[in-house]
Amino acid sequence: MEARETLAARCRQDLLRRNPIFEAFFRAEAPRLARACQEMSRRFLAGGRLLAFGQGATATDAQHVAVEFIHPIIVGKRALPALNLGPDFEVRMPLLVQPQDMVMGFAFEPSPEDSPVIRALQEARKRGALTFALAGEMADYAFAPPDSDPFVCQEVFEVLYHVLWETVHVYFEHREQGHDIGASAFLYPFLGKQEQPLEAVVAQVQGSMLQKADEVNRIRAASAETESEALAETALAIRNRLSQGGKLLAFGNGGSATDANDLVADCLTPPSGFTPLPALSLAEEAANITAIANDIGSEAIFVRQLIAHAQPADVAIGFSTSGGSANILAALAEARRRGLLTVAILGYDGGKILRERLADHILVARSDYIPRIQETQASLYHVLRSRIEELYRDASGGS
Repeated sequence: MEARETLAARCRQDLLRRNPIFEAFFRAEAPRLARACQEMSRRFLAGGRLLAFGQGATATDAQHVAVEFIHPIIVGKRALPALNLGPDFEVRMPLLVQPQDMVMGFAFEPSPEDSPVIRALQEARKRGALTFALAGEMADYAFAPPDSDPFVCQEVFEVLYHVLWETVHVYFEHREQGHDIGASAFLYPFLGKQEQPLEAVVAQVQGSMLQKADEVNRIRAASAETESEALAETALAIRNRLSQGGKLLAFGNGGSATDANDLVADCLTPPSGFTPLPALSLAEEAANITAIANDIGSEAIFVRQLIAHAQPADVAIGFSTSGGSANILAALAEARRRGLLTVAILGYDGGKILRERLADHILVARSDYIPRIQETQASLYHVLRSRIEELYRDASGGS
């Protein structure tokens, strides 16, 4: 009991420690981000695309960026062209990039100036593309790591690219229509129905960006109070299964798929000093997913894979912002039938999974807006990963 309480206190402390980092970063960077969005809107209107890439765990952020722009969650917003260039980005990027494009490279941990990410960004810049380095120095918009913890850096940059996505739609439509911001009006009530000079929009957008950073801090602070004990219990339960030879099986849809991929990357290729852990992402298998969806249906895309891979000591981790996705419900049910430990990382009020206790351990980022949910979920599963690592170190005497 004492160990669990200590672990819960560390979860709470770890979550709360992030808030001043986020506040300082966005207060410093909001003016630049507002200008960056203004330029991005111009390039999208000129036929530009967003090309993204990263190495290791950061590759999942390239996946996340692409799905956010291609499949916008605001009803009525158009798909904007974005592409994750994958692991061969250094070869693909020069063949695909055009002068009107935007190129975003991810590398959270310190990397040499001649790293593949830096080289690719430099090449894109030579070709006229607008470049973003997260983190790094060699780009039109370069951002230094906001913290020494790569998990925290990743979370800050997730808010950054969510804010870029949200704000580009405002500039895009302001330029195109002059006044009507349509279905995104609830995000930017200050714009209303009156056409405004673009400079006024830039100033207003800066304030809105700070509000968004404040909102994710508020949700994270609330989660520190409501989820820390659950985080500790989940970490202990997962560590117990891993000690029995189990592995993690993670899954989710869309942006949640990239979160599943990221958690698995954090296990397989973790930050320096962490213990590598066995894990698979069922969301990463494109051939399996499309075959199962085509032949059986989308509800079976994770169940079918789970049947093939699951062993009784394993842990099934489902990501769902709604808490009610049919294929997540089906996979958790199948995992329980097979004796797996089940974990759900959810949003909104936890949905059906929480109401009906369809998982053994449940973590909820309580918000009704998907980007803020995903940003808080990232903090939750990163803290969970850190606590699992802490349990490994305790078991080995701190070595």
